[in-house]
This record gives sequence, C-alpha cells and structure tokens, in this order.
Amino acid sequence: MKLIIGITGSTGVIYGIRMLETLKKLNIDTHLIMSDWGAKCIPMETEFTVDHVKSLATEVSDEKNMAANISSGTHRIDGMIVAPCSMKTLAAIANGYDDTLVARAAGVTIKESRKLILMVRETPLSAIHLENMLKLSRLGIVILPPVTEFYTKPQSIDDIVNHGVGKCLDQFDIEHNLYPRWGSS
Repeated sequence: MKLIIGITGSTGVIYGIRMLETLKKLNIDTHLIMSDWGAKCIPMETEFTVDHVKSLATEVSDEKNMAANISSGTHRIDGMIVAPCSMKTLAAIANGYDDTLVARAAGVTIKESRKLILMVRETPLSAIHLENMLKLSRLGIVILPPVTEFYTKPQSIDDIVNHGVGKCLDQFDIEHNLYPRWGSS
C-alpha cells in the first residue's frame, strides 16, 4: 500500500505527523507533500522540526513541484489523506484549482476514483466551508474532521490525536491499535 499524506497550514499538524509515524511503524509507504504554511506550523505547534517530519515519509515532494510523479494518474497510489486540511486547500480541491501539488494530487486522486480523506480543521464553519465539504462529499470524498470523542475516556492529547488518526486509517482498512474500539473494554 502507498498513501499520499498532505500536511497543510491549519492548526493540527500533529495529525499529519502522527499519521506518518504510524504508517512508518506499519511499513506502509508514504509520499509527503507539505505546504509552506504546514511547515511553518510544525515548530509553532510541536517539538518537531520540518526535517524530522520529512524523514518519516518514504518519499517527499515540494508543494510547488507540479511535475512530481503523484501529479499524474498513471502513478499508482492507493489513496490520499490531507491532515490537517486548511479551508484554502479544501476550496482549491472542491473547485479543481490545482495551484499546489497538494491540490493537484487530490484532484488526481478524485479523477482516478481513489480514496481521499480530508481532516478539515476550522471552527466555526461558514456556509462556504460547508458547501465545499458537501460538494466533495457528494463525490465520495471522506470529510473527517478530528472531532474529539469521549467514550474511550481520553487521558491525554495523544489519546485524542490517536483517535483521529485511527479513524482515517480505518477508512483504508489498515489494522492499528491507536484507540479502543466501542464495546472492547
């Protein structure tokens, strides 16, 4: 399995980082694209460096490299996760405005009928945000905001992050132990 992971400039970069950490442990190939603002959020929100985050991926492409292999439908991947997904990136994807490699790779994922998961991060949501999400949802794109759940009795931010990441991995039927399943305790 090979997944594209996009990290964009919305708060919550830890979701993309944890996704990469988990997929690396599971020996799943990843192709990382990080927006400029995604990279800027890493030191603001975490103890990680951009270079460390890049080292977690199997392959990395610059968001400005529109000639990257993942910009073509002939390049085989199993799907894409954008975590976090900014409202700017959501709007670009919803309207086919492929101005960055994240948006282009998402557009290719859609046109090739591959699974696309968007961990949208914003609150409150405007009607424009909701319309863009609805437009994509009607195309089969999974809109998966990292909404905190409490039935697992999270004890830390890590527990909350793991649940969001695990919900994404569930969409690809990837086995993990990131959170306890309902009824398993």
